Amino acid sequence: MADDKRGRNKQARNAERRQREREVAAELERGDEAEPPVDAGELADFEAELEAVTFPATGTEVVAAVGDREIESVDGSYRLEELVPETDEETFDAPAAVLVQVQRPTVAGAMKQVLEASTTLRNPAFSPAQRKAYEKTFRALAAVDAVDDDEGIQAISDWIVERIHDKEALPSSRAVRREAAKFCRANGYEVRNDEWLGI
Repeated sequence: MADDKRGRNKQARNAERRQREREVAAELERGDEAEPPVDAGELADFEAELEAVTFPATGTEVVAAVGDREIESVDGSYRLEELVPETDEETFDAPAAVLVQVQRPTVAGAMKQVLEASTTLRNPAFSPAQRKAYEKTFRALAAVDAVDDDEGIQAISDWIVERIHDKEALPSSRAVRREAAKFCRANGYEVRNDEWLGI
């Protein structure tokens, strides 16, 4: 990699992404969250298929190699290409990083939509903290029983994509939480101030 501004920026993005993946993996290991909807046996089978991919690999390379692979979850069946952003901006260091991505298919699908839309921006500047906050908002929406079929996740990811196209910028994580809370309240779910969405 060239030692110029572009090369240094890419190295910084890669370091931030690796840190984010370590944090997500640590969160999942601690078990602070609800059980992921994808069975551990399903993930083990999928991990074996990922041996065909040379890591580190971009999202584009992962989708090209195993994009047709179906992942079974309690919510239904998903093709990998529906869960992994097909972009060179998304890089996975190891198979474990891909597994973390697909453990929660509805959240992964929403983040794919957002990440792919963000590549249209001149300067995406998608920080690890902002990405983590978006994911946490999607997980909070998934946990809301009153919002059926993860309708809230789709509504908020559509809203983010619309904002990206209209404003040519990523909405702040606070704005995303606020919009998610509005959606929940409009659908009859009370959001308390001590909850993530209680903004």
